[in-house]
Order: sequence, then C-alpha cells, then structure tokens
Amino acid sequence: MKTVFTALSIILSVGLAQAQTFTNYTTADGLVNNGVNCLDVAANDVMWFGTQGGVSVFDGTTWTSHNTSTDAGFVDDVVTAIKVLSNGDVAIGTDFGFSHYNGTIWTTYTTTDGLGNNRIKTIYEGSDGVVYFGTNSGVTMFDGSTFTNFGTGDGLPFGGVTCFVERSTDVLYVGTALGGVTISTNGVFTEITENEGLLNDKVRAIVLDADNNKWIGTSDGISVYDDAEQLIAQHTTMFMLPAPDTLNPVEDIKIDSEGNVWVGVYVDYLVTEGGISAYNGTDWTQFDVSDGLIGPVVRQLAIDSEDNVWVATSTGISKISDVDLSGGSGAGILNSEKIRTLNIYPNPASDVVVIQVPDNTMANELKIYDSSLRLIETEYVAANSSYVRLSINDFPKGMYIIRVGQSVARLLVY
Repeated sequence: MKTVFTALSIILSVGLAQAQTFTNYTTADGLVNNGVNCLDVAANDVMWFGTQGGVSVFDGTTWTSHNTSTDAGFVDDVVTAIKVLSNGDVAIGTDFGFSHYNGTIWTTYTTTDGLGNNRIKTIYEGSDGVVYFGTNSGVTMFDGSTFTNFGTGDGLPFGGVTCFVERSTDVLYVGTALGGVTISTNGVFTEITENEGLLNDKVRAIVLDADNNKWIGTSDGISVYDDAEQLIAQHTTMFMLPAPDTLNPVEDIKIDSEGNVWVGVYVDYLVTEGGISAYNGTDWTQFDVSDGLIGPVVRQLAIDSEDNVWVATSTGISKISDVDLSGGSGAGILNSEKIRTLNIYPNPASDVVVIQVPDNTMANELKIYDSSLRLIETEYVAANSSYVRLSINDFPKGMYIIRVGQSVARLLVY
C-alpha cells in the first residue's frame, strides 16, 4: 500500500474514446409519443413502451401503437406503468385503472371491479403468476379473477407503493413513496427505513443482485442491504451533478447479465440534469446527453437479452449498446464534458508525484487506472486535503490515468 499525504502541482489533460453506441427513437421513427414513462421487454426482445399518448411496440423493425383512438377497452392514453407478463400478455397502469391485453383485445379494470385504487404507480408479477399493482393507497393483488387489497390499515405506510421485488414466494419487498421498504414475510410486515440506515424513506426502485443483496433506490441515492437486512453500502454520487445538487435522486435500477448495476438519475431543482450511471463492482461510469443520451429526464430502464440498456425519457427512447465497463469509469465518465483537468507534478515521473486535490471535489478517494483503463489501486484522501503525494517507484513503466472526483490526468511513469 502506498502512502498518501499532503503536498503540490501542474496541468495535463486526458481524452479517452468511448465504446458504447447510442440509438435514439422518437415520433419520427414511429413512437406514438416522445414522453415515455415506462417500458418492458417481451419475448425475442420486443419492446413495449408506455407513453403520454398510449403504448408503442417495437420489434426491432416495425412500430405498432395502441391507444384510446385505436383500441376499444384501452383505459387511458397516459400510461404510468407497463408489465409484460410471463404468458406474453401485457398489463398497463394509468390514473384511471389498468388494462389487460391478451394479444387481441384490451380489458379494463377499475375500483368497481375490485381494484384498491385507480391510480397505479407500478406493476409486478410474482413467481406464482399473481400480479401486484402498486397504487396511491397500497397494494392490489390480482390472480386473474380475484382482487385482494392491502393499505395503511394492514400496516403499509401512507403515500402509496412505487416498486416491488420478490425474494421468494414467501418474501416480498415493497417500496413505498414515503415510508421506506416494507417486507412482507408470509403476510407479516417489517420495515427498512431511515431508522435502519436507509438514505431516504422516499423509495423509487428495488432490485436483488446474485447474492440477494437489495439495491434500494431513493431520492437521495442507493442503500444496499445484504440477505440478513444489514446495511453494507451507500452510493450517493453515482452521477455527478452541478452544485448545489450532490445526492442522486434515483429513478430506476436494473442489473444486467454480467452483474453490472444500471441506475437512472434525474433532478429538477435549479436546473434539469440527469442520465445513466453503471457500476461494475468497483467504479461508476456516467452517461448523459453529451454522450448521446436522448434527454436528461430519465423515467425508467430495461435490459434486453443482449444486455442492451433501454432508457425511457421525456423526450424519447435511447438504446445503449456495445458497452464495456471492464475499464471502470474510463468507459464513459472520463470522457464527459463535466470532467476537469487534474494537476500533477512532475510528469513524467519515476519516484514521487504531487497531485492537487480540486477544491470542489466531493470524493475522498484517488483512483489509479492502467493504460487499459483497469482500476489497479484506490487510495484514501484525507478530508480538507489540498494536495497528496503519491509514491510510484514500484509502478511498471507506462501510462496511467489518475482520477480524484471528477478531475483526471494522464501520468507517464518512466
């Protein structure tokens, strides 16, 4: 382990190519409306998009649309949730109930049929085929014939339900708009809230990774809990935002087949900023409009069988493909327009270098990458440090990338 301590500077810039491809779709391509709220993947990677003007279906070549103008039984054109069911049917949620599509006809269900609340935020299918609707007042379960409703009187917090994930047929995690996560274990409710270390009780997304760790997306970032419900990590700056915004409001989380965690972030406070960040287990990679994303207002993500990442935004759809995250943040974040130059002196060097810590960095780590953009070392930077001195006398000769926060530089070791 090398020693890092205070010290001095010079300027050097870095330019790194990106491998990923962005393909964007709008009404000009066949999308029924550019305001896309939700999406899901069907068999053969057929994509279903819920928009402000109905549903669009894209098979990779042809677009098909459904809305109140074209389909009897279609409940409302503003689609807030969409789910492709295991049998190939599709359910859509709106503020006026939900519609079920069997491939031929749409059938609408509302509170008059037994739905607990017509305003639907999310739709999830359990492993037993039961469909869960997160509504403004709680949870509705639908087995195809019978509705069962749960609300505040049953132990759910006020504010409605935003997301679900099932660990087993007996354990369901319910994300709520104001009350953290409710865990239903054989009908008995327990909670994960700010009292248990959750970053914020406003929950937007929950996913399970291969180790049954729960990645909980909140309005202040991501909290990760292990299989025993113990807090093991917090991620608050996956996506670098302009001051004064620091913590990341998470819109959605998905995990691809390689175990990479993909996060949609969006904030609308003094400015509208947002995009996608991906975590390869070591480092976050950021993608935004400057990289080709169609817009900053990210609503939801989906990942198809080829690990293409589909992004629903208020201005259309982006498909991100050919992404290589093996190099950590070198794949995207080092080429962002937000990246600043890091000062290093001397450069080239063979023994010791002095690195100026940017005044506005929020990071407390210095990361070192080799010429292939593989992360090879992470060093701790003490709070309020202005400079760090790094010993490089055991580095093999070659080119390295040094990053502190959002500032980077190329370092030549001879």
